[in-house]
Amino acid sequence: MISILLNIVITAAQVVGGLISGSLSLLSDALHNFSDVLSLIISFIANKLSSKEASVSKTFGYKRAEIIAAFINAASLIVIAVLLIKEAVHRFLNPQTIDSTLVIWLAVLAIIGNGFSVLLMKADSKTNMNMRSAYLHLFTDMLASVAVLIGGLLMKYYQLYWVDSVLTAGIAIYLIVVGYDLLKSSFNVLMLFTPHDIVIKDIVETVCKIKEVKNIHHIHIWQLNELEVHLEAHVEFYENISLSEFDEVLTKIEKVANDEFNINHINIQPEFNRKDPKDIIVQD
Repeated sequence: MISILLNIVITAAQVVGGLISGSLSLLSDALHNFSDVLSLIISFIANKLSSKEASVSKTFGYKRAEIIAAFINAASLIVIAVLLIKEAVHRFLNPQTIDSTLVIWLAVLAIIGNGFSVLLMKADSKTNMNMRSAYLHLFTDMLASVAVLIGGLLMKYYQLYWVDSVLTAGIAIYLIVVGYDLLKSSFNVLMLFTPHDIVIKDIVETVCKIKEVKNIHHIHIWQLNELEVHLEAHVEFYENISLSEFDEVLTKIEKVANDEFNINHINIQPEFNRKDPKDIIVQD
């Protein structure tokens, strides 16, 4: 909430300053700051929703809310970046005189405000995709403000007004790079793709080392969010074991899955001489 309020103030100041000074890089930074406000609001709401309890109509609760927020924020970064590049090219071909003093002071204001917000979110950004999306918005905006400050100094002392357009394009390209990485990560989670650090072949080999297990097949692995990785599979046994014996084997599977693959939710269907496809991956 502190970051949201700070960015509203910074955005308003940069819009007014950009219009008065004629600086495109300052306006682009203001646009990026405005996207920060929206992304922070989305992240804030998603964070609150994710803590709501599950119910009979929402058995997973709202745990995916933060992943959706990360996806929206990443997509917005890329869209904004493309618009900035388009405008930067136009301004580069048609350079304008800019009030560099105003640009410099507003860039300093943005650096201080965004720098404080970045420090507030740094710790949580390491463990939460939603917080990382908000952190990236703020961190890239702080870097953008540094670039605007450098551009303002070059314009003030060397009258290099084309620098404004070049800096805008550079900021936009950086936004695309960081935005794409986050977009891909959140998209993979939403599409129920297997986490990139889990090799299904290794899971099969590990589980099959348990002496009672004949094979493991029909496997699905997905992330619900950044804290929960789920595995469901069919496990065929050599013998027609009892439920109590199955529970013992299940405990072993849960242990290796958690210890070696960081999978913390297991759902196993036990089988004995069942006539079903034994492929590791079966299309439902």
